[in-house]
Amino acid sequence: MTSPPPGRTDAELAALDVPALLRFGLAQDGPHRRALFADGAVAAALAAERCEVPPHAVAYLAELVRAAGLRAAAELPEPLVGPGAADLADDWLHAAGTVLDPDGVAAGALVADWLAAVAALLELRRVSRRA
Repeated sequence: MTSPPPGRTDAELAALDVPALLRFGLAQDGPHRRALFADGAVAAALAAERCEVPPHAVAYLAELVRAAGLRAAAELPEPLVGPGAADLADDWLHAAGTVLDPDGVAAGALVADWLAAVAALLELRRVSRRA
């Protein structure tokens, strides 16, 4: 029986280029998409944590993208609030908009699913720190 590969540290994950992962992972299904929803979501959660973004704010942005679309969310002046959070969200949403139809329902659903994963990881990290 082989052991699973060693995990990455927070520092290694935080160094990942999340907009690049979005561009490659959203463009087509397969290994890049799996990396986006795994390491990319953790990297995004770490970045949001550094910007003091609460999990519910990312979850709200996910629902906004799902309901109003990627273009509407990308046009918000401050999609996330916190030191550097608006720029962070802009980077994510604009990266997604470069490879997906920003008016497409499927595109909005995919980005919303990814944002929901980021929110869930943020909440998991918050709860585990309290334990």
